[in-house]
Amino acid sequence: MNALIDLKIPLQSELMTTVRLLTGGVCSLVGLGLEESEDCKVCVTESLLLLKHGGFSSAHLVFTRERGVHVLIAGEEGGGEAVSSLEEEISVALLEALVKDLCIEKTEAGASCISFGFEL
Repeated sequence: MNALIDLKIPLQSELMTTVRLLTGGVCSLVGLGLEESEDCKVCVTESLLLLKHGGFSSAHLVFTRERGVHVLIAGEEGGGEAVSSLEEEISVALLEALVKDLCIEKTEAGASCISFGFEL
């Protein structure tokens, strides 16, 4: 696996814009088009929100170059009791609509690891 970015970040709302900017930069670096880049940014944001709602306080993000970009986002530090909500259902539905190779690993508390990719 050839990691372009390997980052651990606290799941704080004020850092979401920073992660979206980083995601856009990675998408540009690998040559994704505007539409795929926007979809990737939405998927990263929704994945982070799922982990946050699942009780995690930080996340480990790995962006790799694989015929485009592949993103792995794992929850860290926490994983307590999840609060199921309509927002989470919407996040999952949005992720499923935007990517074909979505993989969501779940625990009793909810999503713990999310991965997906966007091809050139």
